[in-house]
Amino acid sequence: MKVFEGITKIIDNFPFPIVGIDSDNGAEFINKHLLKYCEENRITFTKSRAYNKNDSCYVEQKNWTIVRKTVGYWRYETEKEVGLLNQIYLYLRLYTNFFQPCMKCIMRSRIGSKIIKRYDVAKTPYQRVIECGGVEERMKKKLNEIYKNLNPAELKRKITQLQEELFERVRRKRIYERNLEKEEVFV
Repeated sequence: MKVFEGITKIIDNFPFPIVGIDSDNGAEFINKHLLKYCEENRITFTKSRAYNKNDSCYVEQKNWTIVRKTVGYWRYETEKEVGLLNQIYLYLRLYTNFFQPCMKCIMRSRIGSKIIKRYDVAKTPYQRVIECGGVEERMKKKLNEIYKNLNPAELKRKITQLQEELFERVRRKRIYERNLEKEEVFV
């Protein structure tokens, strides 16, 4: 239910209408709540093929470059850890979407065994949305206001400070768990 709530919140805040959702095969995505919501809102809902990890390679790529590089692979279980993660993601979303340009592949061709790719000019997701014709002017103004009030250096400092706090909590928890294991050995 939490994933469904999160997806509906994302859809409500997206700068343009969502026409489709592509998910993996996890039960957190494939459920009657999300399917019903998609049907009621005329959103195409598709899922990847079972045991075909490459079906969502673009998502997995962003999981590495944005999520894993920022918060690592540890398991975050406590309320405080989840709270810190949510704060990090709040700032990371702004930092990534407004200040981190990326290139999109615009052409791919094969010449024999060689694949040649051509990329467009690097732009931030914010720039791409502003240039998009399908976005309402009201939403563009809202995004411009957000952009004007952001400081990339300050966002990066906040992300770094929250990362340090999160990693310190994990480090202390791991030390505590190791000490517990040692005590169990001696009991």
